[in-house]
Parts: sequence; structure tokens; C-alpha cells
Amino acid sequence: MSHDILLCDLDAFFASVEQRDHPEYRGRPVIVGGRPDERGVVATCSYEARKYGIRSAMPMNRAVKLCPNAVFLPVDMARYRRVSAQVFAVYVRFAAQIEPVSIDEAYLAVPSGKGMATARKIRETVRRELNLPVSIGVSVNKLLAKMACEMAKPDGLKQIKPEDVPAVIWPLPVRKLYGVGPHTEERLRQIGVRTIGQLAMFPENELVRVFGSFGATLHQYANGIDSREIEPVRKVKSVGEEITFPRDVYDKEAILKTLLELAEQVGCRLRKKGLKGRTVMVKIRYSDFSAITRSRTLPDFVDGDGTIYRVARELFLANCGRPPWRLVGIQVSNLDDGACEQLSLFTEPDRDGQLCKLVDELREKYGKDVIKKAALLNFSSF
Repeated sequence: MSHDILLCDLDAFFASVEQRDHPEYRGRPVIVGGRPDERGVVATCSYEARKYGIRSAMPMNRAVKLCPNAVFLPVDMARYRRVSAQVFAVYVRFAAQIEPVSIDEAYLAVPSGKGMATARKIRETVRRELNLPVSIGVSVNKLLAKMACEMAKPDGLKQIKPEDVPAVIWPLPVRKLYGVGPHTEERLRQIGVRTIGQLAMFPENELVRVFGSFGATLHQYANGIDSREIEPVRKVKSVGEEITFPRDVYDKEAILKTLLELAEQVGCRLRKKGLKGRTVMVKIRYSDFSAITRSRTLPDFVDGDGTIYRVARELFLANCGRPPWRLVGIQVSNLDDGACEQLSLFTEPDRDGQLCKLVDELREKYGKDVIKKAALLNFSSF
């Protein structure tokens, strides 16, 4: 059975929730992210703020300079997750197949020919029941639905049919094509490709010569072809946490204490999801904004804070370079849900993970501060 594909994207989601819940913010530039007087980045901003050139991932101090009179708000992720769940509950009424992309974005598959009518009903329902704007792109595949959604923003609806590709898609700059980042755009420019139409007409074998197998994908995308299926359940590929310090940090011991906190957070999230991982990665960013990542793959799957911290600590100490440091982060990947994990006769029980699960239970019952790692008892915030 063929389907129409919808991409539903909540417009400026965090900022829209804040404007909905605080009428005094409506019509004003709203910026959600780090504190304006500290280091951090913009998580999202309202369309009123975007008129000043503010964008997601922009350093907060830059956003303050561009729009000093904006409303600056911290990220309230717990509230945004609750609202997201309410929106996705609306989607379920209209589509049996839903692929979440992020907290504010999802692909939906509906019967062929029903795409536009369903999209209109979804937008009306989300606006009426939750008072939030959602832009929706409609097409026959994910690629064109995504591009239609981008064209529909903000708070709009657009359909792109396969026969529309030459007139609607081909005149666009090649950077507008899904999968084309700055590096790919530059390499395409070097071979004379500046528009999506030029990419569609470029010999596929030449693209494969330049980009490898990705060249064939680029050629298909430029012609509006995308064979990716809707994946109703997206498999978690990694769990990570990172922190940007309010000012440069020169103290190595302070960084190690931060890594211990991050390891606890990552371990807790893994255990809540019933996951374990084998690969631990550390991210380090310096004061000049340069960054490195280093990882190590372990012989066994782990979810214990102690093991995660031990590996992260060793990776940091071996690769930290010279201070100061601006950001550190930990990520655990190469995940497994434990269903197929086998214990070797020569493997010690995962006492670290077992102890951490007990600590999780105590914190859940009595509060997160009931137990602290000894190294954190005297740790003052930066």
C-alpha cells in the first residue's frame, strides 16, 4: 500500500511554548538557551528574534549583542517534553505509522491521496487544543516532505509532488538539498554544481568518483528520489551529556569532578532506558572553540557510573592538551538493550552497574541529593 509522507515540525518549539504560556512574551523576541551573562548557546528563538539575525546554536553573548532587549529564558526541558508528548498524542489520532525525529519533529505515513487533508486536520487540532504552530510538508517520500516543510515555515502547509521537482526543487541552491553541508557544498562548487538542478543533471558516475557511494545518494536526492522507509521506533544510538563552562577553566581537578557528574548523568539515563554501551567518548573544547573527541571501545557492555567515569578520565588525561578548557562532554554509544548479552564464566558480575541501580532507586525515593559521590561533596559550582 502506497503512502503519503508528512513531516510535522513544531515552529520555534521552545519559544512557542513560552509565548503560549506567557502572554506578555507574545510578539516579542524570545531567546531560549543559556544565561545571557554566561557562556552557552541559543537552543531556539522566536521568529521575532530571527529578524535580528539570531539562530540556534549561536553563542548567547552574540545573541545579546544582536538583540539586547529580547526575553532571555532558560531551557525547561521537562515542560517541553510534556508538551511534546501532548502533540504526539494528536499525531497518533491521524496516523498509524509515526517516526519521531526529535522532540519537535516527526514523519507520519498516511494513505496515498490523504496527505493534504490529514495535514490540515493535524494543524487545526494542534492549534485548537494546544495553541501551538506546526508546519507540515507533504509528499511521497521523506526527502520531499522535509523540503516541503522547510518551504512551509513558519506555521504553514505545502505539498511537493514528484512532477513538481523540476520547477520547485531544481532552481534552489544546492545547499538547500537534504544531506548537503558546507563541506559538500564547497566540493560541488569546485566541480561547477551550484543548483540542485545542476546536480540532478551531473553524471552520476562522476559524482561517485568524487564522493564515493554518497555521490549516488546525492544524485537520487537531486532528482527527488528517496527510498528510506518510515521507522516507527527509532533506535537510540548514543546517550551523552556535556557542559559549557561560564568561564574558561584552568583547573584539571575541577574538570575531572565535572566528568564524574556527567558520568553519573549518562549512567542514570542508560539505566532508565535499560541500555548498556561499549564505547565511551570524551569531547573537549578549548577557549579558541577548537574541539576534539576521543573514544575507547570496551570488551563488555556497561552502564555503571564508575566504569564510564574511569574511561572518560583516562581519555581526558591522555588528550586534554593545555588549559584552559571551555566544554567537556561524555557520550556512550555502541548500545545494546541487554537482551542478547551473555555473561562469560570468566567475567566478574557488573557490581558497578548493580550498585548504581540501587543508588538510582534511593534517589528516586528520597531525592537526588540523598547520596553523593565523595569527590563531589566539596565541589563548588563554576
